[in-house]
Parts: sequence; structure tokens; C-alpha cells
Amino acid sequence: MADGTFAALLFIIGMTDMGMNHCGTEQGCLGASQTIPRVAISGGEILERRADAAAEVYLRYDLGRQIGPFGLATGLSLAEGGEAWIGAGATYTLPLGRSGAYAEMHAMPGLYFDNGGFDLGGTIAFRSGIELGYETQRGWRMALSYDHRSNAGIYDDNPGIETVQFKISVPLN
Repeated sequence: MADGTFAALLFIIGMTDMGMNHCGTEQGCLGASQTIPRVAISGGEILERRADAAAEVYLRYDLGRQIGPFGLATGLSLAEGGEAWIGAGATYTLPLGRSGAYAEMHAMPGLYFDNGGFDLGGTIAFRSGIELGYETQRGWRMALSYDHRSNAGIYDDNPGIETVQFKISVPLN
């Protein structure tokens, strides 16, 4: 699943949810709604296919706004080798029963700067992934996340990297 699979899953599951739960409402299929804004910080390791593994810190802000079933988020990551990524995109959260457990997928286009570290083949890079976590009654989330970053083949070289991180997310209201 180290390619655009997570982005495709986000789209398929989100569109199915939209058709079943959003299109028949007063707001319509892509109606805007409010949700809880969150700030999250993750720390973990980049598992690069053609280079040594490196530590990464990732800061993400969930905007507190949804379009249909899709949340909106921005992110910034910095890695041990000097690499940096900044982007924005969509999230989709799926509660797993009533236990507080959830799965969340994200797909975020952005800009990648190798800064002398690992080269992803170009400046445009797409980040997509999944996290499995638990949300407390106060809204704090703790999760294990896995994501993939690559240029989706828009440049001649598309090495791609995967990241495994532990994430803590705090509600802002």
C-alpha cells in the first residue's frame, strides 16, 4: 500500500459516505459544516526505499471545517536530513464503533524541499496515509500513523518514502 492507495480509499469511502449520509440533507452533498479544530504533532521515522531511515516531526492543523464528509487540514514536516514538506488537503474519519477507536485517512498535495537530504525527484509531492487511534472523552487523540509521500510519477524519478509515527492531537475548543 505504498502508493496512492490511501488517497483512492479516502475518495471511494468518502464518496460512498457522502452519497449515503450527506446528499439527502438540507446542506447537500458537499455542504459545509463545522467540526472540532485540532492541532496535532507526530514524531517517528521515515522509512526511505533508497536511503537511510531518518527521524521526522510532523505538525498538522485540522481546520474545524468539513465539506461533505471530508475534513480540511494543513501540515508541515521536518526531517533529520533537512527535508521539509508543506501541504494541505482532505481527511476522512471513520469511527470504529462507540469505543473511541477510529481510523482516519488523509490525502494532501504539497511542496517538498530536500535541502540536501533525500531527493523525491521534484518539488511537488503528495502525502497520503492512514492512522488508527483512540479519542478520549475530552477529545484528545492518540494514534499510530503510516503514510506515503511521492511525486506520483509526474517527474522522471519517483522514489517515494514511507513514514511511521506516533501522533497526539489536541482539540482547540
